[in-house]
Amino acid sequence: MIYPNNFEVKIGFNKIRQLLSAKCLSPLGEEKVSNLAFSSDFSFIQSELSQTEEFIRIIQEEDNFPTNYFIDVRHSLKSIRIEGTWIDESALFDLRRSLQTIRDIVSFLKKEEEENTPYPHLYALAGEIAVFPQLLSQIDHILDKFGKIKDNASPELSRIRREITHVSSGISKSLNSILRSAQSEGLVEKDVTPTMRDGRLVIPVAPAFKRRIKGIVHDESASGKTVFIEPAEVVEANNRIRELESEERREIIKILISFTDTLRPLVPDILQSYEFLATIDFIRAKASLSIDLGAIRPIIEDKQIIRWYRAKHPLLFISHRKQNKEIVPLDIELEGENRLLIISGPNAGGKSVCLKTVGLLQYMVQCGIPIPIDERSVVGIFDNIFIDIGDEQSIENDLSTYSSHLTNMKFFVRNCDKKTILLIDEFGGGTEPQIGGAIAESLLKRFNEKEAFGVITTHYQNLKHFANENKGVINGAMLYDRHLMQPLFTLSIGNPGSSFAIEIARKIGLPEDVIADASDIVGSDYINMDKYLQDIVRDKRYWETKRQNIRQKEKRLEEITENYETDLISIEKQRKEILRQAKSEAERILSEANAKIENTIRTIREAQAEKEKTKLARQNLSEFKEGLNTETEIDDKIARKIQKLKDKEKNKKQKNKATEKRQEVKITIGDNVRMKGQNSIGEVLDIQKGNAIVAFGMIKSTVKLESLEYVSRNQVKKETKVTTVNAISSDNIRDKKLNFKQDIDVRGMRGDEALQAVMYFIDDAILVGMSRVRILHGTGTGALRQIIRDYLRTVPGVSNYQDEHVQFGGAGITVIDLE
Repeated sequence: MIYPNNFEVKIGFNKIRQLLSAKCLSPLGEEKVSNLAFSSDFSFIQSELSQTEEFIRIIQEEDNFPTNYFIDVRHSLKSIRIEGTWIDESALFDLRRSLQTIRDIVSFLKKEEEENTPYPHLYALAGEIAVFPQLLSQIDHILDKFGKIKDNASPELSRIRREITHVSSGISKSLNSILRSAQSEGLVEKDVTPTMRDGRLVIPVAPAFKRRIKGIVHDESASGKTVFIEPAEVVEANNRIRELESEERREIIKILISFTDTLRPLVPDILQSYEFLATIDFIRAKASLSIDLGAIRPIIEDKQIIRWYRAKHPLLFISHRKQNKEIVPLDIELEGENRLLIISGPNAGGKSVCLKTVGLLQYMVQCGIPIPIDERSVVGIFDNIFIDIGDEQSIENDLSTYSSHLTNMKFFVRNCDKKTILLIDEFGGGTEPQIGGAIAESLLKRFNEKEAFGVITTHYQNLKHFANENKGVINGAMLYDRHLMQPLFTLSIGNPGSSFAIEIARKIGLPEDVIADASDIVGSDYINMDKYLQDIVRDKRYWETKRQNIRQKEKRLEEITENYETDLISIEKQRKEILRQAKSEAERILSEANAKIENTIRTIREAQAEKEKTKLARQNLSEFKEGLNTETEIDDKIARKIQKLKDKEKNKKQKNKATEKRQEVKITIGDNVRMKGQNSIGEVLDIQKGNAIVAFGMIKSTVKLESLEYVSRNQVKKETKVTTVNAISSDNIRDKKLNFKQDIDVRGMRGDEALQAVMYFIDDAILVGMSRVRILHGTGTGALRQIIRDYLRTVPGVSNYQDEHVQFGGAGITVIDLE
């Protein structure tokens, strides 16, 4: 149910209709737009949105979807239902072109098999739509490509048109002969040609010579300077042409009547096909408008919920875009115990825009239209939307603005329920503040008791207090920059807002004594309360900005770290390549040296104690050695580096063997141990059923034996310095344990932000010895839940994770058991 009757005007939906109609290709689609209606049928809404979503993809990805000839011929089809009537030539041409469009659309949507189609919802819409190929063939036999009746549409028509051509040719010859003769006698100008008057060929002649040419005068020009004469020689031929033309018209009507008799029984099925064409035009218009607005098919749940991120008012978005201005998007959540949102804040701060945004987008989506909203958002379904906004003063009904508001409130109280969303602007306004505020609070109490949802704007302090003290109702504020004295148009949920009345009055130059008197009148409690609200808003903005800056710096740090890791990998590759080249060069030098020595030995043997040759061979070998020493000086450093690498690898192997040996040692009470992969050394206090109670400094933890490794006393001495550092930080750990919260909420974060927060949270939980923690990530598309669980699967300290019990959040919360 929608209330009141002018609901669409109040939220601006009538303008959305106009935008949709402008996108339609024909009256067929425009008629669908005019019949567009609000629905609370979940399946219907899902289907409408799915069809539009698929058409958005068609517009963005396909080039050959048929968009020509969306022509409405339903009136012509309905007019031939009576026997003896016929469809005229132009309507028949429109029928042919539009039926071809329907055929092309169905062919496009069914070009793939049903199980492979990329557009399943549009495929289903095409269903069993008839495309009438035989009817199209019959029309093609009658009409040419320009929509005119073909000569061969019937044998008789062919004969008539041949005779018309023959007679017309004879008339032309006769006229040209008469015209040449008249021109030679000077009766007619040289550049004159035969023309047509009343369907008869005539010759233009000056009035002075009209009696010189025998024939019938049919007409004269407006100036009277020309008369049009039909020569007597062609009168009979022209009469014959007129007769033949009458015969032609009768034959064409006969052809059309015959075709219409074939067409008439098919009219109901053809009208059904035109209903399909209208629907396609309508869906296409919705898709085109959605692209203009940046709208999407949101996640829809068949329950009452509003969890919107970066929602935009469509009309405001279009208006701002024309002015090259940015719109401030809306983040809003209404669900669970926060159903009724009371928005306060300064005038012209965006309260009414926020309310209208909620009303318009909720109405649009329940009409099957995509909305401009972030893809993480979740949209619910409401049976009723009630709105009370603007000046409803009525002279005819003798109602004041306040009386009109109360009339609406009476309807709201009687008809609202937990499937209703209320949109009330300036709740309680229009009358004396004290009684107006009291009545508004009483109404709000009943709305809350009926578990209705709503967005309500107000300036009344008592409503802010009510929201703060009652479950189901929550405060919200439109933020305001108190330094620049201008609205930020941003909704902040959780705290009430200040009206900034004193500050605004001071800004516009109201005398200070007036402001001081006003402050005295309302009292210090009110002034202090208003300042308190301003301080809350200021502090929240400050910490939100700090949080954003920290996120940006963390992201930058991650990028720098990634770059360093990439550089290290590159350096490692270069190092390996240098070592490979050095090794290759060393092998070459060694091979050359061996060859030289062997050659020297062979020379000495062959010399057989010839002193001169032996001495020469030894001298050559000595020179080679000196050269070899000179060459290898540069490679000494490389050789030393290679040796260091070998020593390092050797030490690493020895360390691994020592570790394996320690792991083989059976751990007993009093032993020094540490968790595998960790540095902190603790002492085993007790062992029970495969678990050990280990004291790490001041913290005791229960750890599985298989995750511990033995540490010798010598090793403990070596790591005394590390132990000292750990002891120093134990106070910090104790403080962290006292302040540690076992739940973390990452809803609304991007994937990388949520993962970073979860990593810190799990590390802290393991550090302080928590046995169980919870992560609130929401349901949504499930992407955030999957990212978090993929990470948990890699953490050694996580023994188990699962969905929370359905009564406490179900799949929207992951419960983690830690070792």
